[in-house]
Amino acid sequence: MAKDFDLYERELWAGRAPAYERGFAHVTRYMIDPLLDAAGVADGTRLLDVGTGPGFVSREAARRGALVSAMDAEPGMAEAARRNVPGLDVRVAVLPEVPFEDAAFDAVAGNFVINHVGAPDAALARLRRALREGGRLAMTCWVMPGTGALAVVRQAIEAAGVPWPDDIPEPPFLEYGEPAAFGRLVAGAGFADVAVEEVTWEHVVDPEEWWETGALARVGTNGLVVGRLDAPTVARVKAAYDEIVADYASGDGKVALPAHALLASGVH
Repeated sequence: MAKDFDLYERELWAGRAPAYERGFAHVTRYMIDPLLDAAGVADGTRLLDVGTGPGFVSREAARRGALVSAMDAEPGMAEAARRNVPGLDVRVAVLPEVPFEDAAFDAVAGNFVINHVGAPDAALARLRRALREGGRLAMTCWVMPGTGALAVVRQAIEAAGVPWPDDIPEPPFLEYGEPAAFGRLVAGAGFADVAVEEVTWEHVVDPEEWWETGALARVGTNGLVVGRLDAPTVARVKAAYDEIVADYASGDGKVALPAHALLASGVH
């Protein structure tokens, strides 16, 4: 039987901050500038960075002159953010809990966090309360179901004939991972002037590095599944992975994996 999604997420990410920072964070960084632009972050903006992870959004916002506060559900991520952004006010909290005063911020930004919460609608409604009147929200998420960079390990697991575990819960956000549904979700939380943009880019990476920092480092659900397998089965999955990523070869020993995201924005 599948676990409660929020409980599953806490267990999934416990202790994974260093592995995430080495690997998957290099994909999500692509969206930092578009995210901050959509949130209207500039010199003097009071920003709440939700799901800060290693703090890369906060660091870039601080470079713009913003006054940044941050939160993350995983203590290890908060630690990494403090290391990467000296002096950052970062607190540990699980959405929809927001440990800041109402109307405290000019902007709220979340880079690939809304797809990791058990109640996306409640989380967005609570984040709206953290904004002043006229403040801006910007959120990124993956197009779902995941493709390209997000999916090659999952495809390899399936190609190797490994059954998907029945104790892994389906993400509640799954139904919102396309533009119209994401827009309706944000509007339903009370935001006005909602816009959703689809963004595609290529993540160029050494395929062995992508395998090691994702599948073998137990980052995300695919990594969790691979981590449960015995050595011969892992070898089967790796052989399938090698075949799949060969289709994305970029000619220099690396692969160019497509990444597909959505960027939503709205106004309090």
